[in-house]
Amino acid sequence: MTSATGRSLLELIDGADERGLAAAGLACLDRCLPLLAGDRAEALRPVWAAVARGDGAAWGEAVAKARVELDAEAAPTAAAGAVRGMLADAPLDWTAGSLRGWAGTCSATALALHGRYDTADVPDGLVERCRAGDPDGAGPLLAGELRRQQAVLESVAHGPTGLRRARELSVEGGRVLRAVVSRRARTA
Repeated sequence: MTSATGRSLLELIDGADERGLAAAGLACLDRCLPLLAGDRAEALRPVWAAVARGDGAAWGEAVAKARVELDAEAAPTAAAGAVRGMLADAPLDWTAGSLRGWAGTCSATALALHGRYDTADVPDGLVERCRAGDPDGAGPLLAGELRRQQAVLESVAHGPTGLRRARELSVEGGRVLRAVVSRRARTA
């Protein structure tokens, strides 16, 4: 699945600036927060504010604070560990190189987590194929997460005003994942 601009997710990540990379990684993390115990989305609000300002110093401080807040309630699941890992790996420095690596890792992790909740098993290599532009075989959750990731990068590429759309996509994606997780818990 290529984006509206015809570029794959990997190409969008490769072409993003610091703000776009920070927003992309943060949006992936934000959408996966329902896999942690409780509603913890407010912990990321200062991180989003730092992205909006493009302020590297505020970014590092906000990430460090969010790590402490989100580590307070440990959920002993592999999915929760993966979400915590996304935050633990967030670079404290605001450089394209460190943010690009983090955004790429968050992208793959978020897609893999969403794929786990699809009705079908996720075949080996599917996440990387999706990121490269070939979503053939992706279930609805995985395909939806792929579209959201592409839309976040495309929105933020238009400047700071695109962050509002990125946040809306994160809230929407978090609601979808929360509903799926809740439904699974009720039927288990």
